[in-house]
Amino acid sequence: MSRLKALKLALFLFGLFFIFGITLMMMLWPEGWGWEPRQYKYEQMILGIYATLGIFLVLASRNPLLHRSLIQFTIWSSIVHASIMLAQALYDKTEYTNLMGDIPALYLVAIVLWVLLPKKSS
Repeated sequence: MSRLKALKLALFLFGLFFIFGITLMMMLWPEGWGWEPRQYKYEQMILGIYATLGIFLVLASRNPLLHRSLIQFTIWSSIVHASIMLAQALYDKTEYTNLMGDIPALYLVAIVLWVLLPKKSS
C-alpha cells in the first residue's frame, strides 16, 4: 500500500472514529474515556467538536494533499490535547485509567498522521 493510500485510509478511519467511536468509548469505558466527576455538558461539547473534525477528516480522505493544514491541525491539536490530559492524569490519581484510554489514542492519531503525511514539496 502506498503512503498516500495509507494516509487516505487513516484519515477515513480516524474520521469515523471521531464521529462515532469516541461517543461509543465514553459509553462503554467511561473510566478510560471520560473524566470524573462526569461533566455531561463538557462531554457534549467535546463530542461535537470531535464529530465535526471527523466529518472533515472523512472529506479530506478523498484528496489529503489538498487538506494539509487540516491534517496538521489534527496532528498538533491531538498532541496538545493528549499532553494536557497526560499532565492532569498524572496529577490526579482518579484519572490514571485515561493513561490507557483516550490519551494514547490521541497520540496514536498524531503519530500515524505525522508519519503518513508527505513532506511538503518545495
